[in-house]
Amino acid sequence: MWLSKFLILLVCAAKDELDKHLELGKQFLAKGQFADALTHYHAAIELDPKNYQTLYRRATVYLAMGKSKAAIPDLDKVVELKGDFTAARIQRGNVLLKQGEIDAAESDFNVVLSVENSNTEVENKLDLIVDLRQYLHQAKTLFEQKDWHSAEHYLNKALEHLVWDPSLYRLRAHCYEARGEIRKAIADMRSLTKLVADSTGDFLRISHLYYGIGDVEESLSYIRECLKLNPDHKECFPFYKKVKKLAKMRESLIDAKGSGNWLDCIEKGQQILKYESLTEIQMSAFRHMCKCNTELGHLAEAIQQCTEVLKNSDPSDVDVLCDRADAYLLDEQYDEAIEDFQTAHQLQEDNRRAREGLEKAQKTKKQAGKRDYYKILGLRRNASKRDITKAYRKLAQKWHPDNFSDEKEKKKAEQKFIDIAAAKEVLSDDEKRAQFDQGIDPLDPEAHQGGGSHFHQGFVVLFVYLPLAHLKNGNPKSSFITC
Repeated sequence: MWLSKFLILLVCAAKDELDKHLELGKQFLAKGQFADALTHYHAAIELDPKNYQTLYRRATVYLAMGKSKAAIPDLDKVVELKGDFTAARIQRGNVLLKQGEIDAAESDFNVVLSVENSNTEVENKLDLIVDLRQYLHQAKTLFEQKDWHSAEHYLNKALEHLVWDPSLYRLRAHCYEARGEIRKAIADMRSLTKLVADSTGDFLRISHLYYGIGDVEESLSYIRECLKLNPDHKECFPFYKKVKKLAKMRESLIDAKGSGNWLDCIEKGQQILKYESLTEIQMSAFRHMCKCNTELGHLAEAIQQCTEVLKNSDPSDVDVLCDRADAYLLDEQYDEAIEDFQTAHQLQEDNRRAREGLEKAQKTKKQAGKRDYYKILGLRRNASKRDITKAYRKLAQKWHPDNFSDEKEKKKAEQKFIDIAAAKEVLSDDEKRAQFDQGIDPLDPEAHQGGGSHFHQGFVVLFVYLPLAHLKNGNPKSSFITC
């Protein structure tokens, strides 16, 4: 008697516990707190593993969390326990359809329709399956014929509904790759890695695709994913070593460029060019070397490298367009510089570098017909102050009027000397040089009329040349008085 009462108490307690978990699971599910709901449904199923309603609710939570594979066993068990529970069959059919299991999905839908012959939702699904079979047939036929564009069209239509079928993503990725749309191919390959249990080969393929377009860092990231799944993979490990070495070389190149170590930048770039002949890897190195060569004054090399990138990799690369424009500008190819800056500005209207570069190139071209202080001293526009002083001393000694006895020659030398001293005056002063680089001659009174400049109309420059001995003694002081 006592035993019977004890057993009754145990059953009641278990039922109360079960009801509690079911109610909490329901509440959390309604709030969208799926992880908490799942915890309570796990507990409820442990107490009553044959409760088809609890299994169905847990399957619903799995689906809400995007875990379709985990939902299928619960739905299978529900159908096994209660074959006439049509809601479970519809849910399972929907999941199987998205996974590309068309025959199994069709079977579930037909069972439902045999019980509920007026169920329009199921009828529509069966009609859809007819269309999907046609799409897949067309896609595979066209794929075998290597008609990539047409095959992609039908794969797109199929994947609107078969969203969890990894085989279709793999086929479409192949179509994209064959058509040269590598980033689209990568996106599909990344999608399918989330749908298959063993993604080792797929991660390797993604790594190769990224490497092929010159994205070494992403290539390294995905080859590491391959090794996480299989550290001894015979293809992944050798490729990992190759990519890792190149990534380190690229890091050194970028660091050298970022720190303004231009010679080291060129050296690191040359190492990459020797290491890998793949076009996109070389173009990636040229992207950085173009800027470094410009800073070094190697303008022909800079222009050639930027041109290679724009021609062989990405004609819409705004940074490279601006880099080449800078090199053109320093090389006094003003029209070419303006064209590149204009193209960059059209591609990215909010790009400050392109906008300011275009304004500067236009002003510099306009200024080209006037006195060019860089040209007077025989210098590039990126000359250092040391270069300016050295050039000034050399030319000032050469053209000092004291060197000339003939009156006509002396007059010519005086004008030359004035220009040389003016160039020194402007280029040695950071503020004046910045004005000149923006197309404004700080020694030209007309350039400041009507503006807010501290120079005024009627500004006068008086020239006084010092004796030649001052220059020979290394006196670099200017021969100008401004008033």
